Amino acid sequence: MNKLTPPFTKETAKAKVQAAEDAWNSKNPEKVSMAYSIDSKWRNRDQFFTGRTAIANFLSDKWNRELHYKLKKYLWSFTDNRISVRFEYEWQDSKTGQWKRTHGNEHWEFNNEGLMQIRDMSANDININKSERKFK
Repeated sequence: MNKLTPPFTKETAKAKVQAAEDAWNSKNPEKVSMAYSIDSKWRNRDQFFTGRTAIANFLSDKWNRELHYKLKKYLWSFTDNRISVRFEYEWQDSKTGQWKRTHGNEHWEFNNEGLMQIRDMSANDININKSERKFK
């Protein structure tokens, strides 16, 4: 397999998406943050921040709130150094116990080393019953 660096082919874009899904499902903030450039810029819903430390802190907080987190990412499109995905994940709110499914889109831009330098994410949450979970 080719290295997962730009320019992307359909094969390497799909592999990059799968690698991201696997990393996020590890729920290891430090491991996940290493896929991003040191100065990576993020928009996550209404939050904007920059850098690996901020990313790791955000993910630590996220996975402390979002219990039983399970994510699936799907390649939407790609160009030389950009990939767009749609995703959905399920989780249980640590405070209320309510199960949720989150649907959204992410647009990624990579540097020449294959590290993500921009991540732009939009999402919506819906309440679900535990019995409605797709990802177990």
